Amino acid sequence: MKNRYHTLIIGTGCAGFNAADRLYGFGIRDIAIVTEGRYMGTSRNTGSDKQTYYKLSLCGSEGDSVREMAGTLYSGGGVMGEHALCEAAYSTRCFMRLVELGVPFPTNEFGEYAGYKTDHDPRTRATSCGPLTSKYMTEALERSVLQKGIEILDFQRVIEILTDEDGVTGIACADTVTGKLSVIACQNVILCTGGPAGIYKNTVYPKSQHGGTGLAILAGASLSNMEEWQYGIASTKFRWNLSGTYQQVLPRYISVDAEGNEREFLHETLGTSSLGRIFLKGYQWPFDTRKAEASSQIDLLVAKEIKQGKRVYLDFSRNPRGLEKDFSALPEEAYDYLSRSGALFGTPIERLAKMNKGAIDLYASHGIDLYSEYLEIAVCAQHCNGGVTVDANWQTEVKGLYVAGEAAGTFGVYRPGGSALNSTQVGSLRAAEHIAGKKRETAGVPAYTLPEIQYGKSNLTHLWKTLQAEMSRVADFDRSTEGMRALFSRVRELCESFFDKAVIADSSELSDLFKLYDMVLTQRSVLSAMLCSAERLGTHGAALVDRQPYGTEEAVRTTRTVTKGEESRLCPLSDMPEPELWFETLLARRKKENLEQ
Repeated sequence: MKNRYHTLIIGTGCAGFNAADRLYGFGIRDIAIVTEGRYMGTSRNTGSDKQTYYKLSLCGSEGDSVREMAGTLYSGGGVMGEHALCEAAYSTRCFMRLVELGVPFPTNEFGEYAGYKTDHDPRTRATSCGPLTSKYMTEALERSVLQKGIEILDFQRVIEILTDEDGVTGIACADTVTGKLSVIACQNVILCTGGPAGIYKNTVYPKSQHGGTGLAILAGASLSNMEEWQYGIASTKFRWNLSGTYQQVLPRYISVDAEGNEREFLHETLGTSSLGRIFLKGYQWPFDTRKAEASSQIDLLVAKEIKQGKRVYLDFSRNPRGLEKDFSALPEEAYDYLSRSGALFGTPIERLAKMNKGAIDLYASHGIDLYSEYLEIAVCAQHCNGGVTVDANWQTEVKGLYVAGEAAGTFGVYRPGGSALNSTQVGSLRAAEHIAGKKRETAGVPAYTLPEIQYGKSNLTHLWKTLQAEMSRVADFDRSTEGMRALFSRVRELCESFFDKAVIADSSELSDLFKLYDMVLTQRSVLSAMLCSAERLGTHGAALVDRQPYGTEEAVRTTRTVTKGEESRLCPLSDMPEPELWFETLLARRKKENLEQ
């Protein structure tokens, strides 16, 4: 390991590998990727029934344009105009790069890349390689990085991004096994650590995903829209989103109390109308306050059972009540879908085997037999639509600190399904382009001193589990203002005295200590944003606030919440840019840039 690089990339997901690959292509070779575990993270270890990649339409006769796609992204609310335009304008370039790297997106014999509609999508821009799309992307980008010989510094937890008045100067990291401290100089950091997965107990993020948003907070960057999350029904033994055909085959929802008594609780509350709601969860998987009396009522009822101390399961072995004799109780949409799919027969597991056998095989590969086992579920955090504030080059207010992927705050309130994967590629490419265009400078290795560490009987696990459980209790999709205020006060106090109160057994826990610190800093900022949003906007998007009615639509769509440390405020959004599009002008500009280089 050297002690000095031009640029360091933190994270080995879709965004991190792409950032390194693009920098190398732009001639920046003095780079390295830093990771606490090369095979960890969300990109490699998660997916869904049909994990989606959102891009400009590239098939058929349906019209589309960069500005129309940008308008779709912008209209979701909370999105800056420059981010919407970049993510639309770069989408085809980034998508085709993945195609060239071997990601197997489906195409017909003439080269059209087939599309379908996803949520919040007026076109058919979505595509997929199946449930493991982001895994295939990560592996393809990784192969390209390895072929170029780009260095990967593995088993290193970054504990601080070092800065001075001019910006980034380097990083400090701890070995995840020994705790050995290293300090590395650099002039740029691209933070690609994914969403802050560690702040909740109920989460569908893989256990290997923790996030690194606290690194940006410590470095002095602000955050945007940290109250905006996606929550949905997921399995808990093996963490996986239960969207798509898992719902469309109409499994039974069962709650079991401490004595082992089973209830088909959806039918008790909703009668046969529960069948239509279950079916629609396939399309409308994330919790949405606008559907709280429709398909999202399922999420509320599942959470209610769990809060009463019961455990909730999906049962694919038997039909739910209402389907005992035939399928006549189904609403027309569900009936037609199953009929056209050749699945208007049998039990849920038989329908799933017909429509999507891979969905069964996936659980089997993790030791879960859907033919015979109940599948335990909860309503879980799945994606953070907020993140670190970045400009049009995905650079933060801290010079030299860039953020890409889910860690960046570019997604807004109602993002089209799959836009997150596009954003990993666009944001990392924009950051690499900007870094490649800057004047290169040399930097000495910065000084770094650890805070005073408390050694004794470790309390990290206790602190971690307690704070995660409280976050899921008061600040998930069904939020309590009073509960959030109490937790915010507690977390803020812990942030101020963290290294006095957190205790580790020995230096091997040093990286875990800073992982917990990152989580606590992030919880403080998230709760601040949630409280600001609760007081100024109320219920909207993916969260009910004190069970109040939906907030002001105009305010939700025209503002964003900006958080610096523990302070949050509402700020206006930037307009959609209207840049130069006259060909002759752009050609002349390009010729001038080439001469200057």
